[in-house]
Amino acid sequence: MNTRNASPIPTLQDRIAGGLIGLLVGDALGVPYEFQPPTAIPDAATIEFDPPAGFLRSHASVPPGTWSDDGAQALCLLASLLHCGELELDDFSRRLLNWYEYGYLAVDGIVFDIGITTGIALRAVRAGAAADSAGPASVNSNGNGSLMRVLPLALWHRGSDAELVRDAQRQSLVTHGHLRAQVCCALYCLMARGLLTGVADPWSGAVATLRHLYADSAAEQEELEWNIRPDEPLHASGSGYVVDCLRSAMLCLQQPGYEQAVRAAVRMGHDTDTTACVAGGLAGIRWGLGGIPRRWREALRGGDISRPLLAALLQWRS
Repeated sequence: MNTRNASPIPTLQDRIAGGLIGLLVGDALGVPYEFQPPTAIPDAATIEFDPPAGFLRSHASVPPGTWSDDGAQALCLLASLLHCGELELDDFSRRLLNWYEYGYLAVDGIVFDIGITTGIALRAVRAGAAADSAGPASVNSNGNGSLMRVLPLALWHRGSDAELVRDAQRQSLVTHGHLRAQVCCALYCLMARGLLTGVADPWSGAVATLRHLYADSAAEQEELEWNIRPDEPLHASGSGYVVDCLRSAMLCLQQPGYEQAVRAAVRMGHDTDTTACVAGGLAGIRWGLGGIPRRWREALRGGDISRPLLAALLQWRS
């Protein structure tokens, strides 16, 4: 077989860096297209940080290449993990509240987007609610706000699969307390772990691991089998519902490269920044930092925020 033109297999460090930057780039790519139906989204080949001329962009005052609440909250989680050396929900919730109130880890210190459920939870934290019970837990509170930020946990984590699943579910509690959101976060983190180690079929591996870990938990089994439905064919949605977001991101990962994956996410319309963020993090792991187009990496704003955190993460995992 001729391998002269084959791309090198990314190292673990390349995959970790690709995951974090891929998340931020995907988020920033989706920002100008948010809330638009799929029929209004430009052709995939023209989707860039700066949309085509004449496109009525969302968040028109936000400069191209700026991550949104997705990226900022993911960096809050990473900063907390690096500072505490473990998932410490009180510290994490304080960082989220500092983002919400003061623009901590937001580009230019400006918060221009926040989910309804997250806003409710952070106001509860401000009022004194415990971090592990601040997130609304009704079945109608299953937005993708805890899923969009959880990837740094998988990039940082050095524990067992069971410990990773536990922590993925716990970090969701701060803003999204329903078990469905927790299970989606757990499955996503196991998927990311599989990609980090280069397994051939990370989705099937993650599902099998989760089924084993949930063997004695009927409630978690029900969420996995009856609501996430991992054995059913994937379909495009782009909605803000946590299950749709997870399954849409998995579908995007079937594309042949990072650029195609995040553009496919944006083409789904609706919650474009989050779908592209969730898909982009996984795609960045799969194809490594070098698989993310240079023009996007260089145009991504907020490097003074992200670079030190990425360097600390890579040192932690070295």
